[in-house]
Amino acid sequence: MLELRDVTAGYVRKAPVFRGVSLTVRPGQAVGLLGPSGCGKSTLARVAALLHHPDAGTLVVDGTPVRRWRHRAPRAQRTAFGVVFQQARLSADPRLTLTDLIAEPLRATGRREGVGGRVAELAATVGLTADLLGRRPHEVSDGQLQRACLARALVLRPRWLVCDEMTAMLDASTTAALVRVVEDYRAETGAGLLAVGHDRVLLDRWCDRTVEWHTLTGTPTGTPTGTPTGP
Repeated sequence: MLELRDVTAGYVRKAPVFRGVSLTVRPGQAVGLLGPSGCGKSTLARVAALLHHPDAGTLVVDGTPVRRWRHRAPRAQRTAFGVVFQQARLSADPRLTLTDLIAEPLRATGRREGVGGRVAELAATVGLTADLLGRRPHEVSDGQLQRACLARALVLRPRWLVCDEMTAMLDASTTAALVRVVEDYRAETGAGLLAVGHDRVLLDRWCDRTVEWHTLTGTPTGTPTGTPTGP
């Protein structure tokens, strides 16, 4: 289970983005987090994925409280998560080919055996043709790059997926294709999903339940705070 308990977080300690938020995602469950742009939901997603240290509160992953964050977190906890951000171009190293982008988590964790086969498998899964894999981010479309970023998120076979506005900048056909990939992966593995967005129709269709941001924070809908995008 993924549990956020009474979490307060922000980027300036005396001015948190939100206070006292609790949210639970069960294994195999898809939870949508709905809120307007800038409300703080992306910050919560980063906390949930071990990418941002909260000011207060507790994050529990599979029954174990998280004590360390980002690269200091134990490998077993870090690799339990796959994350897809809204703006693929900000989360992708422009120097890497799509092959290297997808393989990046494998190499970072010392799992070099079978990299080529795993990359080819995931490229086919997300709809990337072989001729695209040797290209760099500036040589592909936004949709193609986001497909590669989703493949990167899946490459370590995570138990938890965090999709932060994953489809916000994509056309309808690419959105449908990527959501289908995520759902096929969840059906195969039993992974849990936290899907962050501002499109109620998409979240209601995609997720088992949708939680509105203002019900977690007690703040009026539309209150802006401002959050970063990217890893």
